[in-house]
Amino acid sequence: MKTIDFALDAGHDVVELNQLLKLAGLVGSGGEGKQRVAEGAVTVDGSVELRKTCKIRAGQVVGFAGVEVRVR
Repeated sequence: MKTIDFALDAGHDVVELNQLLKLAGLVGSGGEGKQRVAEGAVTVDGSVELRKTCKIRAGQVVGFAGVEVRVR
């Protein structure tokens, strides 16, 4: 499994799940990110996450399409 380290911008302590997928380069747009989450294709800390705009914080791990994104 490929791993990506994603650093939150200074002054931000969360990122929405659909936007994280976009910013990490795993989907082409935030809309596509929402669609993939709705399909049940995304995990957060090992559990399927269906909330498209759930807040992801430092220390969490998002999984999608064989890629693990570790948020820092």
